[in-house]
Amino acid sequence: MREKIIAAYEDLADNYNAMIDHKPHNAYYDRPNTLALIESPKGKSILDAACGPGKYAEILLEQGAEVSGFDISPKMVVWAKERNESKGNFFVHDLSNPLEMFEDASFDIVLCALAMHYLEDWNSTVQEFCRVLKPNGALVISIEHPFFEHLYFKSEKYFEVEAVKATWRGFGKAVEVNSYRRPLHECLSPLTENGFYIDKLVEPKPVAEFEKLDPRHFKELNEFPSFLCIRAIKKPSTQESQI
Repeated sequence: MREKIIAAYEDLADNYNAMIDHKPHNAYYDRPNTLALIESPKGKSILDAACGPGKYAEILLEQGAEVSGFDISPKMVVWAKERNESKGNFFVHDLSNPLEMFEDASFDIVLCALAMHYLEDWNSTVQEFCRVLKPNGALVISIEHPFFEHLYFKSEKYFEVEAVKATWRGFGKAVEVNSYRRPLHECLSPLTENGFYIDKLVEPKPVAEFEKLDPRHFKELNEFPSFLCIRAIKKPSTQESQI
């Protein structure tokens, strides 16, 4: 699965970078709703986990944040570096591996947009996010909505985490993308059981610019969500709560 995911994003990287500024589902659905969960980024240290071509990082850097980002795709990291020139710190890393390059309590915010569904088990990754966050730091994620995925993949095993695949055609070529579909509780429990409480959960709607580019999906997304955005806050430890 890991090699298939890398191969897909290496194949997609050039077109993904070229289209990411205005591709409707990214630019006018995922990003505005996910960024709304990042309050006052100026002066904050942010980890952009699975940063892709660095578009989120570009926006956050422009708003005065300090950003480090990584992605499993070497081509995506090349584009992230080029997009952000000398700003930010970008490197190749697998989301499922420990963040050994960072000390405890290194970041105010961890952002992970549309990438957690590439992991079969979220627990170790969420534990690492918790470790590198400062006390009361925020984890902001966007994922494919579990109810949407259940319908889209015609699953007969809602309560299981199952491997799925889809052919993406929206980035100029047909590319098979493998991922994992999971039930709602498998999206929330790894957060609440690994050091976080859920602060905000958003079933997003597209912003107005979406309709101009893709009126059919604009209508559909106003009737049923494809994505889910979550902000989780790192719980204070027992020692911290007693201070």
